[in-house]
Amino acid sequence: MDDKVGDSTVGDGGYDIIGDVHGQADMLQRLLADLGYEESGGTWVHRSRYVVFVGDLIDRGPEQIKTVDIARRMVEAGSALIVAGNHEFNCVAFATPDPEKPGEYLRAHSEKNVGQHRAFLDEVGFGSSAHAEMVEWFMQLPLWLDLGELRVVHACWDEEGMEAIRGLIGPNNNLTPELVVSASQKNTPEWQAIEHLLKGPEVPVDSPYLDKGGDVRHHERVRWWDPEADTLRSGTYIPDGTTTVTKPPYPPLPTPKGHAAVAPYRSEVPLFYGHYWQRGTPTRSGEYTACVDYNAGKGGSLVAYRWSGESVLSDANFVAVDPSGPR
Repeated sequence: MDDKVGDSTVGDGGYDIIGDVHGQADMLQRLLADLGYEESGGTWVHRSRYVVFVGDLIDRGPEQIKTVDIARRMVEAGSALIVAGNHEFNCVAFATPDPEKPGEYLRAHSEKNVGQHRAFLDEVGFGSSAHAEMVEWFMQLPLWLDLGELRVVHACWDEEGMEAIRGLIGPNNNLTPELVVSASQKNTPEWQAIEHLLKGPEVPVDSPYLDKGGDVRHHERVRWWDPEADTLRSGTYIPDGTTTVTKPPYPPLPTPKGHAAVAPYRSEVPLFYGHYWQRGTPTRSGEYTACVDYNAGKGGSLVAYRWSGESVLSDANFVAVDPSGPR
């Protein structure tokens, strides 16, 4: 391989793609150690491998600042890459005044939104210098990575969405002030693109259900990673641990063409993503796709996939640590 990471050239070792950390700095350090990384010069490094973070460094966990610091130092030292998650985007929008509504912000400071952001706000302090610095860094994070042999996105690989925001993204495929504003306005093309890339496409359902936070959901996530999912039942995904309000949660009807507004992933380029709150023993989602989010922010495992150039992914390449200790 000859991809560039910072000022370093990736060697034969490959990439370690790490799932949503959500403030779990202790678990992150244990996972890095298990992967063979060592602390050197104030950061974590490996002699031949590099980390890729899939985003959602913040919210939920007990060590917000330390988690961001570990990831940021690795990125700036050239030992890691990163993509933005929906929690980084939400943090930016939460801190950005709404240009059309004086005194308000692009992400409303509602009880629900403040609650979701509470762990970060309590530790960092809204409006503090540390807060402003982190928001600025989150603005620089790419929304997706295409490294030729490997792709990474937080929630969904949506090429139409990427093209829709091409004229507004920064030079690193990153957020810009203009994109943050337009993507915070519901039903704009930019909003739709960011929703897909960072939260995943959804379809409306007849019967709502309760998510893990106890909130009623009227939409279901689309199994965009599954090229064989062609019905509403097989093509949608409710995370484990949710509760249906009425049953059945959805009828087994064909998914209307274009309803999800995203094409199923049919490329043979390996693709890694987070966001989807998996449980149990880590497994790939397809021959060429793998989710590395195993709910570390709420008592689950922090997971990495060790990619060393293979096109067909293997369950044997997952590494995980539990909250209670090494796994």
